[in-house]
Amino acid sequence: MPPDYYSGQNLRGRSFKGQNLTGANFSKADIRGANFTNAILKDADFTGAKAGLQLHWVIVLLIVALVVLAQGAIYSIFLGLSAASIFDTRYTGSVFIGSVCIIIVVVFCIITLHKNLIAGLGTVAVILVLVSPVVVILVLTFPKSFPVIRTSPKGLAFVFSLVFSVIFILFSIFIGWRIQGTDDKDAWLDSVANTFAATGGTSFYGANLINANFTGAILKNTDLRKANLTRTRFYETKKLDFARVDDTILANRAVLNLLVTCNGRGKSYAGANLRGANLKNADLNKANFKGADIIVATFEGACLEWANLTITQAIDTNFTNAQMTGVSIEAWNIDSTTKLFNVDCRFIYLLENPKFGTDDRERRPSSGDFQPGEFTKLFEEVLNTVDLIFRNGIDWKAFVNAFQHVQNQNEDTELALQSIENKGDGVVVVKVGVTDGADKEKIHSDFTQNYQLALQAVEEKYKSQLQAKDNEIVIYRQQSADMKEIVSLLANKPINVQVDNKIENKNMTNSNDSSRKIEIGSVGRDFNASGQALNLGDISGTVTNTINELAASPEADKPGIKELLTQLQAAIEADTNLSKEDKVEALEQVKALAEAGKSPQEGAMQKTAKTAIKILKGTISSLPSATKLVEQCSNLLPLISNFLGLG
Repeated sequence: MPPDYYSGQNLRGRSFKGQNLTGANFSKADIRGANFTNAILKDADFTGAKAGLQLHWVIVLLIVALVVLAQGAIYSIFLGLSAASIFDTRYTGSVFIGSVCIIIVVVFCIITLHKNLIAGLGTVAVILVLVSPVVVILVLTFPKSFPVIRTSPKGLAFVFSLVFSVIFILFSIFIGWRIQGTDDKDAWLDSVANTFAATGGTSFYGANLINANFTGAILKNTDLRKANLTRTRFYETKKLDFARVDDTILANRAVLNLLVTCNGRGKSYAGANLRGANLKNADLNKANFKGADIIVATFEGACLEWANLTITQAIDTNFTNAQMTGVSIEAWNIDSTTKLFNVDCRFIYLLENPKFGTDDRERRPSSGDFQPGEFTKLFEEVLNTVDLIFRNGIDWKAFVNAFQHVQNQNEDTELALQSIENKGDGVVVVKVGVTDGADKEKIHSDFTQNYQLALQAVEEKYKSQLQAKDNEIVIYRQQSADMKEIVSLLANKPINVQVDNKIENKNMTNSNDSSRKIEIGSVGRDFNASGQALNLGDISGTVTNTINELAASPEADKPGIKELLTQLQAAIEADTNLSKEDKVEALEQVKALAEAGKSPQEGAMQKTAKTAIKILKGTISSLPSATKLVEQCSNLLPLISNFLGLG
């Protein structure tokens, strides 16, 4: 931390341009007219500092303001005199001019009040464009009816002129007051005024003010353009609305007031830019931040109870020690940089509005309250989770196959099956835990591709063996989505959990530990009629016997269907990349091809052979292209297809 050279000092007009003043203490210093352009002021303390204009600039601006005021008064008097000519009944033209003047002023005031100054001036311009030609024609046609005013109005005309002028001056004052208020109708004029007033004031143009503290400081006539205001503290600052803020988050008056008061209870900031806002210890009970950008903002110790955080962008946002009971977090965007340490939260809602026809907003926990630390743990798990959504039920055989391939493709990332949720209508959500820093997008993509390939192979098998139609397969998959079926498929079958290179046998109820690597190879395997797992040796012997029933090739140097299938069987059994279950399935397809080879001309056998080849291609599709089995299959399968008349 740098030495304290500046606190309480008179630093008016000093230049700190481009200097590194990280952590410097300027508390209660007089920094009027000081130049901090492009300075590095990270963690600097400006508590109670006084920024703004030096005396000579105040005098210059005062003179300019008086000149503008005098011009305004002259214009108001001129309008009053013009309007008073309506009482000069001696000349028709005077009455006409007075009437037009009154109409223009009244219309201008009404439009400006209800819309804005630009709309009012635009309306006046349109009226003048329309009326001016008429006035010119009347003056040229009846010159005696439009005398030049030579005397001041008297009596009633004088009173009317005076009142009219005073009313217009008061109206101008009201517009100026409205500009400085919370009304955004003429915000551009406020920006112009602040731009002019900030000339010669304290400049933080382009300064790095990350984590700087301006609590209680006076920031009138200060230039904050292009400054980095990430987590800059503006609590109880004075005259910040007179600063030049242009393209910062302070340009939104509602946001500016929130940062100054730290009180947004019950207010709406939907869609607001609050990126980097410092709302430490703020009262934000029932505040609406729907769609707001709160990236890199801090809500440390803030009360966010019952707040709406639906679809907020909360990357790298700090909620440490925040009170968040009852918040709605539907589709909010957080990641591992979002800080949720020691959050005080009894329950939350996953939906902003209840489901149609119900009052269900997906409360979490569904009953009771979070225990201390549970909320933080819940979202730490969410941040390290890949959600796999199945919309037409789930085929567990295909799931297990895809899971194993994804684990092999992402050897550096431990995958853990955390939970399975049945959402109804055939929709199942499987949450897979991953380690910190894992490429979740790649894992999701890998699984989607592998599941589709495995699903295609499984469905071809169902079609072949059960002669099922497409709608029957959908029914099967939807039935698999039933949680009872899931329990029977998963909970009753042992899985291997690898912990510190030691193998333990655990059931599904202990599989949600995200720190463990879960291998679910024994879930979803093929079973025979007695419920026992098929033995690889048994199926291998069956395949050999079936192949041996085929006739050998009459030419020793030219292999036939028997020799080709024998080579394919040997390649499958020798491959080390296929799991035991995949080998069993692949050998079953070799057996089907051997059966088809006995009567290759029969239509049913050709159909069976086509299905078997598709399943074999699906089984090896996820293997590395350089694998020996892939190379042999790419050579053998086309030859087998030709022998069976499938070419």
